[in-house]
Amino acid sequence: MFTNLTSDNKYTVRREAVFVILSGLFVGSLAMLNILGLSRLIDLSFTFNDTEVPFIVFVGVLPYPVTFLCTDFISELYGRKRANMVVWVGLMMNGWVLFILWFAGKLPEDPQINSDAFFRIRELTFGATAASMIAYLTAQFVDVHIFHFLKKLTKGKHLWLRNNGSTLTSQLIDSVAVVLITYYGAKAIDLHPDTHVFSFLMILIISNYMFKMTSALLDTIPFYFGVKWLSKYLDIDPLKEFQEEKYDKE
Repeated sequence: MFTNLTSDNKYTVRREAVFVILSGLFVGSLAMLNILGLSRLIDLSFTFNDTEVPFIVFVGVLPYPVTFLCTDFISELYGRKRANMVVWVGLMMNGWVLFILWFAGKLPEDPQINSDAFFRIRELTFGATAASMIAYLTAQFVDVHIFHFLKKLTKGKHLWLRNNGSTLTSQLIDSVAVVLITYYGAKAIDLHPDTHVFSFLMILIISNYMFKMTSALLDTIPFYFGVKWLSKYLDIDPLKEFQEEKYDKE
C-alpha cells in the first residue's frame, strides 16, 4: 500500500488514517449512546451473600467507555490540542443529531405509517442529549486535562495512572451530572409514583459509574498494548517532549 511513498509520507498517511479511525469511533459511539440513551433500562441486579444488590444502567451507557478510550489514545499519541478538537467535534455532532430529529419531526408524515416509535425515540433522545451535552463537555475536558496533568507530573511514566486516573475521575462527574440533569433538568426519566426518588437516582448513579469504572480498569491492558504497537506503527514517541526537556536541562 505504501510502496510508492517515502518513509516520512508513509508515516504521515498512517498517522492521519489512525486519527480518523479513532475520531470516527469516538463520534459514532457518542451518537449511538445519545440515540439509544434512555430508550431502555437494563437491570443487572444480582444476589451477593443472600442480599439483593440493585444494578441498573441506561442502555446508552454501553458504548460510553469507548469514547474515553479513544480520547486517551488521541491524547497520548497526538497531544492535547487534537484531543480537545475531537471533543468539540463530538459536541457539534450532538447538535447535528438534535437538529435532524427536530427537523424530521416537523416534516409531514404518511398517515398510513405509525410514527409513534420515531416520536418516542425523538423525545427520549432530546432529553438524553440535552443532559449528556453538559455532562459530556465537563467530563471529556476534565478527562483530557487530568490525563495531561498526570503525564506531566510523572514525566510521561506510569501510563496506567493517567489512563485510569483521568477516566475514573471524569466518568464519576459524568455519571452524577447526566442522571441528575436528565431527571431534574430534562425531566426525561418517568418514575412510578411509589418510587423513592433519591434511592432510585443513587442506584442509577452508582450502577452507571460502576459499569464505567469496571470498563475503564479492563481497558488498561489493551490501552498499554495499543499505545506500544501504535507508537511503532506510526513512528510516534509519546515521551518525546519529556526527553527533550531533560536534554535541555542538561
